[in-house]
Amino acid sequence: MTEVNSTGDQAAGSSLLQELAAHHHVATTFNGWDGTRKDVSDETLRQVLAALGVATGTDEELAQSLAQAHLAPWRRTLPGAVVVRGQRSQSVPVHLPAGQKAQVWITEENGNRRDLEWPGVPGEEREVDGVPTGQTMVLLPQDLPLGWHRFQIQSEDRQAETELVVTPERLTTGADVARKRAWGLMAQLYSVRSSRSWGIGDLGDLADLAALSGAGYDADFILINPLHAAEPVPPVEPSPYLPTTRRFFNPLYIRVEDVPEFAYLSGADRALVDQEARARSAANRSSELLDRDTTYAAKLAALELVFSVPRSIARQLQFERFCAVEGKGLEDFALWCTLAENLPAGDPRWQQITGPDSSYVREHRGELAPRAEFYMWLQWLCDQQLETVQRAARSAGMEIGVVHDLAVGVHPAGADAWMLRPVLAHGVSVGAPPDMFNQQGQDWSQPPWHPGRLTDAGYLPYRDMLRTVLRHAGGLRVDHVLGLFRQWWIPAGSSPGEGAYVYFDHEALVGILALEAQRTGALVVGEDLGVFEPWVQDYLGERGVLGTSILWFEATEAGPRPPEDYRAGALTTVNTHDLPPAAGYLAGEHVDLRSSLGLLSRPVEEERAADAAAQEAVLSLLRSRGLLPESAAGMPVSGFGPPDPEQVRQTVEALHAFILQTPSALLGVALADAVGERRTQNQPGTSDEYPNWRIPLCGPDGEAVLLDDLPSNPRFSSLAGLMKDSI
Repeated sequence: MTEVNSTGDQAAGSSLLQELAAHHHVATTFNGWDGTRKDVSDETLRQVLAALGVATGTDEELAQSLAQAHLAPWRRTLPGAVVVRGQRSQSVPVHLPAGQKAQVWITEENGNRRDLEWPGVPGEEREVDGVPTGQTMVLLPQDLPLGWHRFQIQSEDRQAETELVVTPERLTTGADVARKRAWGLMAQLYSVRSSRSWGIGDLGDLADLAALSGAGYDADFILINPLHAAEPVPPVEPSPYLPTTRRFFNPLYIRVEDVPEFAYLSGADRALVDQEARARSAANRSSELLDRDTTYAAKLAALELVFSVPRSIARQLQFERFCAVEGKGLEDFALWCTLAENLPAGDPRWQQITGPDSSYVREHRGELAPRAEFYMWLQWLCDQQLETVQRAARSAGMEIGVVHDLAVGVHPAGADAWMLRPVLAHGVSVGAPPDMFNQQGQDWSQPPWHPGRLTDAGYLPYRDMLRTVLRHAGGLRVDHVLGLFRQWWIPAGSSPGEGAYVYFDHEALVGILALEAQRTGALVVGEDLGVFEPWVQDYLGERGVLGTSILWFEATEAGPRPPEDYRAGALTTVNTHDLPPAAGYLAGEHVDLRSSLGLLSRPVEEERAADAAAQEAVLSLLRSRGLLPESAAGMPVSGFGPPDPEQVRQTVEALHAFILQTPSALLGVALADAVGERRTQNQPGTSDEYPNWRIPLCGPDGEAVLLDDLPSNPRFSSLAGLMKDSI
């Protein structure tokens, strides 16, 4: 590395580094949660740029990398992909040797060819690698239909094409909701069990919960945790936000008895499955931590037996059609499952099996195929049961139905990291800088998209993921939607606070999201919480993406935000899965938990006092609105919650009566709040320090609450009835 001998040389090198970072959309500063501007260290910038494939080792390399970055688009005949909005006047840059002309046309998604006119006026010219090169801007027709097209050219010495994606100006699926407000339940499906569950909530339970809330209480949606697939065999990652893939679903949620071939099991096999079901159903009434591994092992054993039952002609054709539609993506996922079944993460053999196109997979694909078919079949079952759930929700009167949740990223040793390795960045992980509730910052250990490589792939991996998740969805919640604008990249070995923001082409990512949602009739909710530029929420609103408002987080300099000042284009709720349910929050359990885990940056007494003051400000606003009697108290500074269970119930309902006074299009009620649960599902910034995502649904007495109990549960009936009568 070049030796730096003077302050001037250091400054020059740092200036080049910052210019190079800016060119690659890596921010050199960021605003902390306390409002102060902070600089990103040079070392962090070098590591982040290295993850983007940019050399920064010496000053000479910095200068060369910057020069190459400026030349890169001129070396390409066409961009890696072009994403535009429909009904707008837009152009595509074409780079050819100076003076050359070309035939240009668009092959539309339906196969139609549309010839375009080559501009008569020469564009900008530049010498590229010794060749005079011209840039010509080819005007696109404004009446192109929405969809995925191919932009193609033929010149004297070259032929090229690229993906041309025409996206809607605005996603219109939320328009009816904006005119007629809707309320719905929010549930962690795995925690919601019935007498028919195998110890973990499943898709049969989801259909029943949708039917109950829709037909009985006029709910229009049910928002659930991500159903993305985890590991193919136990042990499995408990967090639904750290899946192995975001495209495919978790067979853990399959209701075995609802698979048609189950009815044709032999007597002996049926007895074995019934035995597994009885053994696991005993766990449904337990308030102990959920045991995914035992349930999944039992289900896999049962599903193996069902898989061996011959399918009818119609069912076999349906399965084959599903596999054909999902194509290579499904085949690759099933191959990974087959390999991962016997090769745990970290096994050195993965170093030779680096992806679906590795030599090992090519050589052994035939012998892997029979087992891979089983995993493809599991995905078909998930797809069928998800379709049944959405149909049940709509039949119960729900206008929207199931709203799925899209996680930010995937496990670094999972299927997507293996299948999509060419379009992911390596040596960094996605997380979040320190904020008020996570004062140490967060490292989610997830590999991010590589912005340039994703573009060069025509955004097809992103599109395919969205299509699968949206196929049977009435809506999609995008966790940390700000990740479509920028992501906090943390270099390997660094602490969460030692990262930098990397910016993405949000116009493309949001546009494609809107396009795919528009095609399925699904609305989109973005979790737009945290620190971000003010224009981001306005942009999302203009594109038809609803935002997220959490009562406890909605504040102004004058205090809690009055309900009439909330956003109309938003899903508004009292809390979030990263906080305790309302009863636990009122008791200050989030403060005590973070203190016990060492996640506070100030003394617990100060934190508790600040939290009590913030809660009292909210409760005081409720009293001023006549939603709470003056006698209703908040959390005492001692940290012990209101002792009277009826007072707690009254306060929780008052909080929901408050959000009913907002103009928000969607109002969400956590099922945990509706039954009086106190424990949080997830404490951000932890993994094994707290049993995240393993808390079963229980009541205020700590006893398990089953779906079967909900029709007679007075707390549920009261809160759901309040929402029904007030919408």
